[in-house]
Amino acid sequence: MNLHLREQLSQAGLKITPQRIAVLESFKSAPKHPTAEQIIAQVRLKHPEIAVGTIYNILDALVEKGIITRVKTDRDIMRYDSVSEKHHHLYCSESETIADYYDDELNKMLEEYFKKKRIDNFSVEEIKLQIMGKFSNP
Repeated sequence: MNLHLREQLSQAGLKITPQRIAVLESFKSAPKHPTAEQIIAQVRLKHPEIAVGTIYNILDALVEKGIITRVKTDRDIMRYDSVSEKHHHLYCSESETIADYYDDELNKMLEEYFKKKRIDNFSVEEIKLQIMGKFSNP
């Protein structure tokens, strides 16, 4: 079993189970930002005994503990992201492709903006942008 995955579960206060490890491992072979159905298909390839309901429950627990995040498309399709580094998403409205976008300068600018702005009765915990557009074919 992957030591890193075991550490992630342990640090999040989750019990280390073969089912949770299988779901986390499935992100390696699934497409980037997979849907629940794609995760289920990957898990069931190696572990057909794991129930679909169990996989959904594990995905919910992993989201709740911050190990993975949900990414919703403009067509209300829920996808999952296992990248823990701070990043934003580029969403292609034509192909529904989601790409990770890393920009420390943008992060700093947004954080400083919201520090100065001070929204009444609201504390900013995290800023994630979903930038919509179209990828051009080179």
